[in-house]
Amino acid sequence: MNQTSCNLHHFTNLLKSCISHKNLNTGKCLHSLYIKSLIPHLTYLSNHFILLYSKCRNLTAAHNAFKATLYPNVYSYNAIIGAYAKEGKTRIAHQLFDEMPERDIVSYNTLIAAYADRGETRAAFGLFCGMREAGFEIDGFSLSSMITGSSDDVLLVSGLHCLAVRGGYDCYVSVCNSLVSCYSKNGFLEEAKRVFCDMNGREDEVSWNAMIVAYGQNREGLKAVEMFMEMVKRGLYVDMYTLASVLTAFTSLEDRIGGLQFHAQLIKIGFNANPHVGSGLIDLYSKCGGDMFDCGKIFDEIPNPDLVLWNTMISGFSQFEELSEEALICFKDMLRIGHRPDDCSFVCVISACSNSPSPSHGKQVHSLAIKSDIPCNRIAVNNALVAMYAKCGNLYDAKQLFDRMPEHNVVSLNTLIDGYSQHGFGNEALRLFNHMLESGVIPSNITFISVLSACAHTGKIQEGQMYFDMMKLKFGIEPEPEHYSCMIDMLSRAGKLSEAEQLIESMPYNPGKIGWAALLGACRKHGNIDLAVKAANHFLQIEPSNPAPYVMLANIYSDVGRWEDVARVRKLMRDRKLRKKPGCSWIELNKMVHVFVAEDASHPMIKEIYEYLDEVLVKIKRAGYVPDVRLSSMKDDAIGETDKVWSLVHHSEKLAVAFGLLSTKDGEPILVGKNLRICGDCHNAIKLISSVTSREITVRDTRRFHCFKDGRCSCGDYW
Repeated sequence: MNQTSCNLHHFTNLLKSCISHKNLNTGKCLHSLYIKSLIPHLTYLSNHFILLYSKCRNLTAAHNAFKATLYPNVYSYNAIIGAYAKEGKTRIAHQLFDEMPERDIVSYNTLIAAYADRGETRAAFGLFCGMREAGFEIDGFSLSSMITGSSDDVLLVSGLHCLAVRGGYDCYVSVCNSLVSCYSKNGFLEEAKRVFCDMNGREDEVSWNAMIVAYGQNREGLKAVEMFMEMVKRGLYVDMYTLASVLTAFTSLEDRIGGLQFHAQLIKIGFNANPHVGSGLIDLYSKCGGDMFDCGKIFDEIPNPDLVLWNTMISGFSQFEELSEEALICFKDMLRIGHRPDDCSFVCVISACSNSPSPSHGKQVHSLAIKSDIPCNRIAVNNALVAMYAKCGNLYDAKQLFDRMPEHNVVSLNTLIDGYSQHGFGNEALRLFNHMLESGVIPSNITFISVLSACAHTGKIQEGQMYFDMMKLKFGIEPEPEHYSCMIDMLSRAGKLSEAEQLIESMPYNPGKIGWAALLGACRKHGNIDLAVKAANHFLQIEPSNPAPYVMLANIYSDVGRWEDVARVRKLMRDRKLRKKPGCSWIELNKMVHVFVAEDASHPMIKEIYEYLDEVLVKIKRAGYVPDVRLSSMKDDAIGETDKVWSLVHHSEKLAVAFGLLSTKDGEPILVGKNLRICGDCHNAIKLISSVTSREITVRDTRRFHCFKDGRCSCGDYW
């Protein structure tokens, strides 16, 4: 071996070492030395430099090394395509793929995996089919990537599963692991179990982890914990992913005590400071008890929080409406320290914006998502944006965004169906659901919650019963407590109180507070005091410290003049130190949120608001408005009619609407939020206000949106 070949041999080995250890600085020195030397240009060395820069995420240097390659081969192209794919720049990666003079299976697999990872199923599937048409034999990597990328499309996953069995690709552990994850994610636990069992001893730690997660996702937390114990018994390697999967199981069980005990074990074995395990702990504490203080302590114990941990923290805050501002602060802190948000980051923070009293926050995050590296057609981010705009009262922009999406999945359709339902457009919700069925998209259990809610809000009892039966008979979906709650609500609203009571008593689940609350609210509307008392007692057995049933029962008694009973219920509240949740309303103008309470005197413009409201009230009284003093906060029979009317007229939502009308241009729509259900008198008044002012006024309460226009409400007065 001559001196030159020996030097090249050492040079190449040193370069390979830099690649394996991601040593960018030494690699750059070697590259400079290579450029300055008299060594003839060697394509294989250029390929190594491309790979080095790709692994070190230096995309510019990788591309420059590629352009400097005199005779780029398949390996060179694959390396640079992989570099762009890793950074999510699939459009550029695909352009380079199209330029390739020849391709191999790695070329296809790299791009398929990139599209699959970004949820762009259609593009991934097109390449997958193109690879087979070009005569390339698919392998386990291409098939597992395709299955993972199709995780929201159960029909496509089933077809790929058939292809795997027919072609013998189900012998690949990676393919089976992908199938287990996809089936469990979509609620098909039995299929996931069958794939796992058919592996016949070929399963690895990833398979066991996937199955533990599958049980946790499908509310089989005990089986997940049992499987973990069996995994330990067999001596299989337990890593951070396994431990995080077990935490997911405790979360699904809502077993805070078990989770605390497992947390203690994690501290003993030194895994509590692991970012991946920390994410599982934060998820557990935020969902089982909602203690974000403990979540903060867990977060602070981890020396180098990664992006996943930040995302979990943001997600934890986003679950609570009152902590939406904290979620946004957490997101800003993540950006400030240099983390680049991914699609999960945006989904979490957009979810928080859905609960924020300031709709402008969502628009700002949307702008940031457009400017970031996250592609505008990323389906998960778009789904979150559609949900955010709908929840912030902007159904028009939600629909526009939905229509611009290059592809939809079941989550996209669920989101818009729910948006239509919440805004009172029940017919549009059911029309979209039927279109979904005609298109061959299989509905999920969440789909039926939105559909049944739409039926409840529009009084479509027969349709609701048909869809409720369809769940199990046609799609094999077992009704869950949320579906029963929708049915109870639907029957109660329609005055079918005895049928609602029978359904509650026949449920295979504990009806919980939602079912009894729906029945209790309807009892007031339909004047059934005996059933109201029964519903209130059941409600109180579930949540004895919740003031809502006391307040609703006192209101029912006051409606029929049973003042002694009103006094008795109020005394019970005082004895138990319970207070009615104070009502408040808010409106955002010029990125500032203005909050009002009933009979407010704190706002700097309150004098002008009261004067304006008085003028508007004169106009709506001419149009037929009569204050409903039964809904006044002053329930005592000794209080005069005038005082009750004055209190009623200055409810928080009326004050917020008046301020909005005063502070905006003629014809400009306004959006008001409220932390309780809208008052019936305010509902009647705002309908007429929308008519006399020629304004579109939307009020978002805790249950739905009321879109007032030309003297009518989108709910059709059925709420």
